[in-house]
Amino acid sequence: MSDSLTARRSARPLAPGAPHVRAAVDLRSLTGAFLVALLPCAAFGVYNTGYQANRALAALGEEHVAGWRGEVLDVLGVGVGAGSVLACVVHGALFLLPLFVTILVVGGFWERLFARVRVRALQPGLMLFALLFTLGLPPTFPLWQAALGASFGLVVGREVFGGMGRYVVHPVLVGLAFLVVTYPGGMRGDTVWVPVDGAVVESALGLASAGGLDALRAGGVTWLDTFLGRIPGASGGTSAAACLFGAVLLLVARAASWRILAGILVGAVVTASLFRWSASPVLPAATIPWTWHLTLGSFAFATVFLATDPVTAATTQAGRFLYGLLIGFLIIVIRVASPVHPEGTTLAILLGNVFAPLIDHAVVRAHVGRRSRRRRARGGAS
Repeated sequence: MSDSLTARRSARPLAPGAPHVRAAVDLRSLTGAFLVALLPCAAFGVYNTGYQANRALAALGEEHVAGWRGEVLDVLGVGVGAGSVLACVVHGALFLLPLFVTILVVGGFWERLFARVRVRALQPGLMLFALLFTLGLPPTFPLWQAALGASFGLVVGREVFGGMGRYVVHPVLVGLAFLVVTYPGGMRGDTVWVPVDGAVVESALGLASAGGLDALRAGGVTWLDTFLGRIPGASGGTSAAACLFGAVLLLVARAASWRILAGILVGAVVTASLFRWSASPVLPAATIPWTWHLTLGSFAFATVFLATDPVTAATTQAGRFLYGLLIGFLIIVIRVASPVHPEGTTLAILLGNVFAPLIDHAVVRAHVGRRSRRRRARGGAS
């Protein structure tokens, strides 16, 4: 009997599905929940890209767009008015749709290649990867560089570990980090956020990193601007309001852990408050209040849609809060103390992914030790 039982166990696959999917939710419904929650950010990202472009054209005194985009706008007859929602949406779509389609095609190639080599069915999650990756890029990013970064993120960050649900660090962050290191000029600066030739506009986070809260006020940026998102920045990461709406949808669908989000908020608020209390003229970003940190840059976007990924996050209940606490702490520390990385979210979440297994291990060991002490105390009492 023992031999037959051993034979049956050895015939079973070790991980027939994504090991992070539990209970009554499968991988498709999980990725579907993230896609639905991303729609507000995507919609606003398309509008804001066009709004920033049309606003820059008006400031430069130009009424027409050069190249094929201008020809499409002329055919549609929507114009380039910053006050027209339709004109902003159409103009923004002409920048983000090519990025999204390029990443989707490249990702489909790698997915089909690895599926053929490993003799398995196509996995869900490609659409989610392509949308997240697109929204994390500046609208001016070259298509071939986006394809290279997406390839690196999918192959090195996901497929070499076995595919969807088995990777160690988030593949979107792997691809974005690769692009930050390889093509830093295309990922940050004062000419990448507005897709208009000759437009030199620094992002709100860039202003804050260089001159702190005074620079933001001098640049005419208000907190409400950063919350609503009508400011230059990454394609889908400028609107904290849209990210907040997406977070509510994820929590209602139980696709994201509230403990992770709570830990990130606590870690960021406490760390930013400590920096502000001990503000130094050497660190201009230390003067930024925590209320601004939560809405600046891609903080809201990255924490809601990337840090909560159930594959790379901690899995124990206490570990999820500690995992979020670590990420919130690291984001603020990197933003304030490192002028080379004013954003901080990508590196912080990658480090959190790396430490997630160690956090879970420490939590489990603490539980085991606590139970052992209770048993010894009962034995001594009896």
